[in-house]
Amino acid sequence: MSHPESVLVVGTGLIGTSVALALRGHGVTVYLSDRDAGAVRLARELGAGTEWTEGRTAEIAVIAVPPHLVADRLAALQRAGAARFYTDVASVKALPLRLAAALGCDLTTYVAGHPLAGRERSGPAAARADLFLGRPWALCPTEETSPDAVEALLGLIKLCGGEAVTVDAAEHDRAVAVVSHAPHVAASAVAARLAEAPATALGLAGQGVRDVTRIAAGDPDLWTGILSGNALPVADVLEAVAADLAAAAAALRASADPDALDDVTALLRRGVTGTGRIPGKHGGPARAYATVQVIIGDRPGELARLFQVAQAAGVNIEDVRLEHAPGLPLGAADLLVQPEAVPALAEALRAHGWQLP
Repeated sequence: MSHPESVLVVGTGLIGTSVALALRGHGVTVYLSDRDAGAVRLARELGAGTEWTEGRTAEIAVIAVPPHLVADRLAALQRAGAARFYTDVASVKALPLRLAAALGCDLTTYVAGHPLAGRERSGPAAARADLFLGRPWALCPTEETSPDAVEALLGLIKLCGGEAVTVDAAEHDRAVAVVSHAPHVAASAVAARLAEAPATALGLAGQGVRDVTRIAAGDPDLWTGILSGNALPVADVLEAVAADLAAAAAALRASADPDALDDVTALLRRGVTGTGRIPGKHGGPARAYATVQVIIGDRPGELARLFQVAQAAGVNIEDVRLEHAPGLPLGAADLLVQPEAVPALAEALRAHGWQLP
C-alpha cells in the first residue's frame, strides 16, 4: 500500500484541518483551500500546510465541505486537474455520488469517504492530528471506481490512523442514521427541554444529563445540512424512537395499573441490550470494565498525577469520566480499568494520598 506524497485539502474546518495535521505529521506535503481566507490562514498557522494555488497538482484531493456541496467542488477540481484521485469526508454518501454523476464527474478517480470521528466544536481551531486514530473510516467505491483510486485512499486512511471499512453508499447512510444522525436529533430534543427549565432543575443536573446531551452542542447549521442530506433514513429511525417514547409515556400515565409498566421495562431492557452491542475501543464486543472512583481537586495537573500513579502501578486506564461537584473545587474521577487491576490501582492511589470513596 503506497502513501500519498502530496494532498490537497479543500475545506479547512474541523475534519479537513485534522486530516491535514495528521498527514503533516508523516511528512506529507499538504495544500489548503477554503473560500474562507481566515480559515485557511488559521489552519496554516496551526501547521496544517500551505495555501493552494491553481496550477499545483496533488496526488489526492480531500473535499471537506457539506454533503450538498461535494459534487460541485469535485467537478471544479477535476476541471482544474487539481489531483490524480479525489475523495470526500461528508457524513452522507449517496447524495454526493448521485449529484456527481449528474454533473458528469469522472467517477473512476473518486472514492466517496467518511471518517467516523468528530467533536462538538467546529472550525480549524478544534482540529487534532489524532482525531482519527482507531476510528472507522468508511469508503464507498462504486462499480466505476478504479482500483488505483481505492488503493490511494487506503494509503491516506492508514496515515491518518483510521480503520478502513468498505461499504455500499446506501447501506452507509442507513447505518449512520442509526448510530450518528438520529442520536444527534434525539440528544437535541432532550437538551431542548433544558432551554426553559427552572434554575432548580439545572442546579440538580448530574453526569447523566451531560452524557445524554453532550453531542447536542454541535453547530445547528452544519447538522441541518447533514440531516437534510440523509433525510429519509433519519426520519425512519426518529419515527421508531418516537413510537417507543410515545408508548413509554402512555404506560407511565397508566402506571396505576401494575401491568402498565411492562412496556417501559421492556424498553429499558432493550436499551441495555443495545448498549451492550456497541463495540469496544479496539472493535469487537464491548469489554466490561471495573470502575475505581477517586476524589479529585479542580486544580491543574491533577489528572496527570492520577495517570502517573496508574502507570507506576502497571495499570492501563481504559477510559476516564469526570463529574464535578457544583459549587465545590473538587469532583470525582471514574477510572475504568480491567477488573483484575482494581486492587493494585486502589492500593497505589491510597498510598499516594488519593481519597477513594
